[in-house]
Amino acid sequence: GTDRVSRQMAMQLERRLGVPVNVINATGGSGVTGLTRGARSRPDGSTLMMMTVELSMLHWRGLTTITYEDFAPLCLLNRDAAAVFVRGDAPYESLAALEAAIREADAPLKASGTAQGGIWHAAVAGWLDGCGLPADAVTWVSLNGSGPSLQELIAGGLDLVCCSVAEADALRASQRVRCLGVMAAQRLPTAPEIPTFREQGFDWAMAGWRGLGVPAGVPSPRLAKLREAVAAEATSEEFQEFLALAGFDHSFEPADTFADTLAAQDRLFERVMTSEALGGVAADAQGGLVFPAAMAILLLIAAGTAVAFPGASPATLPATEGAVAWTSRGFVHALTVVLAVAAFVGLADVVGFLVAASGLLWVGLVRFGTHPLRAAAISLVASGAVQLVFGMLLRVPLPRGLWLDG
Repeated sequence: GTDRVSRQMAMQLERRLGVPVNVINATGGSGVTGLTRGARSRPDGSTLMMMTVELSMLHWRGLTTITYEDFAPLCLLNRDAAAVFVRGDAPYESLAALEAAIREADAPLKASGTAQGGIWHAAVAGWLDGCGLPADAVTWVSLNGSGPSLQELIAGGLDLVCCSVAEADALRASQRVRCLGVMAAQRLPTAPEIPTFREQGFDWAMAGWRGLGVPAGVPSPRLAKLREAVAAEATSEEFQEFLALAGFDHSFEPADTFADTLAAQDRLFERVMTSEALGGVAADAQGGLVFPAAMAILLLIAAGTAVAFPGASPATLPATEGAVAWTSRGFVHALTVVLAVAAFVGLADVVGFLVAASGLLWVGLVRFGTHPLRAAAISLVASGAVQLVFGMLLRVPLPRGLWLDG
């Protein structure tokens, strides 16, 4: 759903602004990767972020420090209530039947719709809590969005999927999946035949949302131009027709109103994600700062090792002079390590990961006695391998450099 809305808006903005607008899906980390990439991009107005409800959730799970305050809002585009789907041939004809099956199953039923702790996971956990069941009464399989989840449901790998009605519209029309209920205050105008949870005796509702923003700090003239362009396209007949045909709700809010909504959503999910009922959903073994903390510790260890073991002291010097030279050399090594890492952090966005990482490794290797040509070969091969594995295979967004991003 997010991908479809993003591509439609990108196509319309490209025509209005007269510049290429590319959609980049930065997946991973339950959404942390994409949020980080959006929030930490240069605040020059060239990078827009499709913000989703996970922005209000992930920091309460301890997975990131990024909040809505790291963005300047442009507008809210749409809201979509959560809904529960089963296969078309499943024996569950109602939510009550599904609840009974969950209670009576010898092994927990399997569910998905998004990554662990995402909006659709929280929606199912909240429903289970209202039924007097723990959040782990069903096994949540972490998948990258509703598309893969629905395909897995059809293949028999899942028993139920939670996502928006629009995301399952084609499969529902072909009767390959069946919707048991929608978590909305009232029936959806686009699917009036689907009963709400409350109609079926379950007092629970939850919805996801999508809106556009830019990194905080974009200059006011550019921010104003972007807000004007986005608002014009979001309220255009073309965009509204797209949402209607796709089954998405249209809930436009301008920047100021959207800012208030973001603050309200943050307060709401503070209560939801930190509640006792959803503690199992919000808990995560590794917070967002685990990796940076580990890297900081390793940097200190590397610097300490450089001081303690700088290499053999000069044999030709007297013992006292040799000890002084040995100690001084160690501190120079330690300073080299720290300054090289600092230079990498400062230059990576400018020259790109490959150049910055190669330079960091080359300086360290040469400083510790490796021949410059051999150090250059090792640095290029090692940095290239990291770029290949993380940047291409695992799709971690590594800095590309000004000449590529520009």
